[in-house]
Amino acid sequence: MSPTSLRLRRGAMAALLTTAFLVPLTAGATPSTAPSAPATGTPSPSASGPDVRPLSPDVARRLDASVQRVMREAHVPGVTVGVWTPGQPDYVRSFGVADKASGRRMAPDLYLRIGSETKTFTVTALLQLVDQGKVGLDDTIDRYVGGVPNGDRITLRQLAGMRSGLFNYSEDDHFFKALTSDPQRPFTPEQLLDYSFTHPVLFQPGQKFSYSNTNLILLGLVVEKESGRPLGEYIERHILDPAGMKDTLFPKGAEFPAPHAQGYTDQTANGEIAETAGWNPSWGWAAGAMISTLDDLRVWAPTVATGELPDGRRMISAATQRQRLVTPATPIRGAGYGLGIFDVQGWIGHNGSLPGYESLTVYLPATRTTLVVLLNTDIGYRGEEPSTLFGRAVTEIISPRHVFDLPAEPTVR
Repeated sequence: MSPTSLRLRRGAMAALLTTAFLVPLTAGATPSTAPSAPATGTPSPSASGPDVRPLSPDVARRLDASVQRVMREAHVPGVTVGVWTPGQPDYVRSFGVADKASGRRMAPDLYLRIGSETKTFTVTALLQLVDQGKVGLDDTIDRYVGGVPNGDRITLRQLAGMRSGLFNYSEDDHFFKALTSDPQRPFTPEQLLDYSFTHPVLFQPGQKFSYSNTNLILLGLVVEKESGRPLGEYIERHILDPAGMKDTLFPKGAEFPAPHAQGYTDQTANGEIAETAGWNPSWGWAAGAMISTLDDLRVWAPTVATGELPDGRRMISAATQRQRLVTPATPIRGAGYGLGIFDVQGWIGHNGSLPGYESLTVYLPATRTTLVVLLNTDIGYRGEEPSTLFGRAVTEIISPRHVFDLPAEPTVR
């Protein structure tokens, strides 16, 4: 990477699970990896107290203060936080501005880009096709897409679980230059795969965990091939509509419904902060292109974590959902990754980031608590993702036995 280019953060669970969607600490760097191990996610032995504290006025005030503290420290323009537990008062707050130029306030009804949370929708589509008998999780990818390195050995399960060994296209130097030189340009899935396939595989399939957006591009192509529908159309018809998520979409290009927040990033060719609402997210496609709102993500958190729709019908079968939630450990203590979903100290879901936006949508089954965080910057603070900072600040207060804590990876330039 040229000395004038600044880093793009890799999206994978802070060091491995931030799923920040984007690219590496240094473009072209090799992701951290570790062998699979039994699932973790148990609370710290030193934790005490209830699984989730009642949302009293005092707890709400503490949340207000903690969220605003993170905003000040990390220089976040605007954030919206929602917490919902059955039988408890809701906590929904917006702080700061949606647009620094106009001073327009952040608000709970705004559309925001959700980055790698898109992965949960793409994998849900795949699992529906598994239920229909159209694909098998242990099928190899070469049955559906040609030209994949090790394609006769990499299974769909390994792609969904980030254990394929394929190079992450968004870590490629040429991709970095193409994206930052023209953020409005469209990318096709095939172009994205080309960036990946010029690199050797990182390891043999199933040996390690390594977060790679390439995996999801391949799974998106599988969904299109076996459903006979464009991916966005399939997701709308078979996932969003049944869930009643009318304010979530898979854009075809740079379209962005109003009202939406402006985004702010330093992931540019010259390292200067840029506005990103008009950037084309097609480079994320099945791995990170989607848009949503607080209310829709409130619905999605329990749906993706349980496989059950709000009306009691199944989004995917109970048997397939059980396979999805097998979350082998990663190098992050207390964090496991299943099929397009993670478990961090009991919180099930995903987070996401792409230039200008970050999000976190997680569900704690023990108390049926949902937490959603949406913000309009992806600029890190002391090497940590802003969404992780907010997730930690909120859960330290509401669920001290289940703190959403993803250790930061040192910044490398």
